[in-house]
Amino acid sequence: MRIEQITKILEAFAPLVLQEDFDNSGLQVGDVSQQLQGILLCLDVTPEVIDEAIELDCNLIISHHPLLFRPLRTLTGQTYIERCVMKACKNDLVIYAAHTNLDNAWDGVNFYLAEKIGLQNIRFLKPIGQDERIIGGSGAIGELVAPEEEKSFLERIKDIFQLKSLKHSPFTGKMIREVALCGGSGAFLIPHALEADADVFLTGEARYNDYYDVENQLLLAVLGHYETEHYTKELFFDIISKKIPNFAIHFSNVNTNPVNYM
Repeated sequence: MRIEQITKILEAFAPLVLQEDFDNSGLQVGDVSQQLQGILLCLDVTPEVIDEAIELDCNLIISHHPLLFRPLRTLTGQTYIERCVMKACKNDLVIYAAHTNLDNAWDGVNFYLAEKIGLQNIRFLKPIGQDERIIGGSGAIGELVAPEEEKSFLERIKDIFQLKSLKHSPFTGKMIREVALCGGSGAFLIPHALEADADVFLTGEARYNDYYDVENQLLLAVLGHYETEHYTKELFFDIISKKIPNFAIHFSNVNTNPVNYM
């Protein structure tokens, strides 16, 4: 089996046309025509992840966040990105990223998060249309089976995502039923959550003023970027294993979260 067979499976699920203009999803490094030996799934590519792939005899690394966002002007090993590229090339590794195309796909990252929370009637918060049909979209929104109090809902969210802490705007005093969310940097969708009459909006990052802007209309809860997206490894596994079961697929054990708490 060639590596390109795996990348085609990923792109059938999350077409590259769905990625945002700023993004650089797709093939990052390497020759996809070579024979596949093993797959390593991760959120971010770091030198430690490269070493892990080599140790596990994996020649395909699939990440959510692209290693290469901007063109490289030099390749001297001065940055961790350059060191990753150089070591990947020396060891014939392929690095592939599915980022905002996976976020914006049907049953993609945000649908996956919504299912973990237990939402029903899940749909895109900001649909993307083409020829009068929805082909993808940003964020997700759905309903809880039964209304929950704000505090108990956030406590449940902490348990589900295994959070040490969670930031949120002042409680509104309303019950939570309609839940909107977007993994990663999703604060740009707050106006859409308000327009959809959501009771709460969950995301990975938000600005200081976002906590003010929601006023008393909805509860804003910020879980952390890494904390909302490291589940993409599970999603990658599901996508690939449904098409090619019983293959050597490994989850990276490297904690690539650059944010630390005291």
